[in-house]
Amino acid sequence: MKVLLAEPTLRAAVDLLKAQPGWEVVASNPKEFEQYLSDCDALILRSGVKLTAETFAKAPKLRVVGRAGVAVDNVDLEAATARGVLVMNTPGGNAVSVAEHTLGLLLALARRIPQAHASTKAGNWDKRKFLGNELRGKTLGIVGLGSIGRGVAQRARAFEMRLIAHDPYVNPATAKDLGIELMPLAKLYAQSDYISMHVALTPSTQAMINDTAIMLMKPGVKIVNCARGELIDGAALARGLESGKVAGAALDVFQMEPPAAGEPLLAMDNVVATPHIGGATEEAHETVGVRIVEQVIDYLNNGVALNAVNLPALTAEQYETVGPQVSLAEKLGTFAANISAGNPQAITLVYTGKIVELATHLIRNAGVAGALAPSAERRPNLVNSLQIARDRGIDVGERQENVNSPTDSIRVILETDTGKTVVEGSVVLGKPRLTSVDGIACEAPLTGHLTFMKNDDVPGVIGYIGTVLGQNGVNIATFSLGRKDAQAVSVIETDQKVPEAVLQRVLENKAVTLARSVEF
Repeated sequence: MKVLLAEPTLRAAVDLLKAQPGWEVVASNPKEFEQYLSDCDALILRSGVKLTAETFAKAPKLRVVGRAGVAVDNVDLEAATARGVLVMNTPGGNAVSVAEHTLGLLLALARRIPQAHASTKAGNWDKRKFLGNELRGKTLGIVGLGSIGRGVAQRARAFEMRLIAHDPYVNPATAKDLGIELMPLAKLYAQSDYISMHVALTPSTQAMINDTAIMLMKPGVKIVNCARGELIDGAALARGLESGKVAGAALDVFQMEPPAAGEPLLAMDNVVATPHIGGATEEAHETVGVRIVEQVIDYLNNGVALNAVNLPALTAEQYETVGPQVSLAEKLGTFAANISAGNPQAITLVYTGKIVELATHLIRNAGVAGALAPSAERRPNLVNSLQIARDRGIDVGERQENVNSPTDSIRVILETDTGKTVVEGSVVLGKPRLTSVDGIACEAPLTGHLTFMKNDDVPGVIGYIGTVLGQNGVNIATFSLGRKDAQAVSVIETDQKVPEAVLQRVLENKAVTLARSVEF
């Protein structure tokens, strides 16, 4: 396993990687890292490296990108997904640092600390000029109650501020427990003395503070943004500051970073600006650096994709539950693909029992990846399997059956231009097992070297198969047989792969209609 560090990384994080048996760790820098991409399995970066489609094309073995931080603007997620590369970040790792910086900017606005500092350093002593305001008793409107927003609220409470917030994804009872009153955005604008932004950038949040929003705000409002510069229309904010409707703004982020020469906001005396340093503390760097390494290790060793940004993420506890079903679905898809013929046209997963309570999107993606593996030009996996299916015009579906069944099972239905193959299985003692093929009960482990055969249910076939395998030095480990309506299926586990020439020899028996190898 080769892990490439595209930017300087903490010693503790590097030591974690080097402690993995057989792992090679390459420490590089933003100017030279691309020369090591050809055979790396994982890439870890911060904000100083940009990954484009061209970059990913140079890394055919790359499986995961770890971003030590929250924003992934420097990673082409579409290109990563198309190549089946998982991208993960570390949300919350710098939450305390950003929350503390936000409070620092609130105090800077309230007491005009930067302006007073500059004046005093210039030799002035203008005590009256810098008359400020207390935070006590003022209303702080927090837009977004994620880990940072909650951290800001916790710290602002110590200043005896009234806390209100807008976040459509937070339960009002949860907010109440935090001492925060939830309300619509327009109402928050109208009541806030200070507004602090803590939402992600989405099409609905881009430029959410604009001329219209500022018109709804309380006269003399002060705005703090330590989230994303694109949340604020800079020109609208400048107009609000010039008119006096907005009394002040403290900005750690800008629409363009670094701001262009002549940026109007930087010339205004009522604007406090910092160079995107909200999360720039030694503690935050150590936290996110170590955390992303831990996540990459967990993914490469155990398949656990925490904080994935191009795949719905699960907690470690959820992965422990759903992981065996994900493995089962992928192996069933692979089995179905290897025993079927023709070009895939549709893949459907059917869930029975309590599986419906799990994260079935991952189970579905795994089943599709397995079914596409033998025929896809690109390596299908949990990240890109749906995209590959869509690009090839393959319909993908999933449905639930008999949710009250005492037995959990997954059925994969693979339809091709020549017919339909149906395989079903369950997790038994933590291991994936096949339970039926085309409606014929036949139990076998989904591991190792398997051979699937279909034949007319007539005497002598099993003996014939055993004889052919024995004559060719193939040792049988297990032999599972199923029969229904004069048809029989068998799954044979062997110590080595059965050569194609031996399968052709088996097919010389007119009763045997299908003989295929399936490798796991």
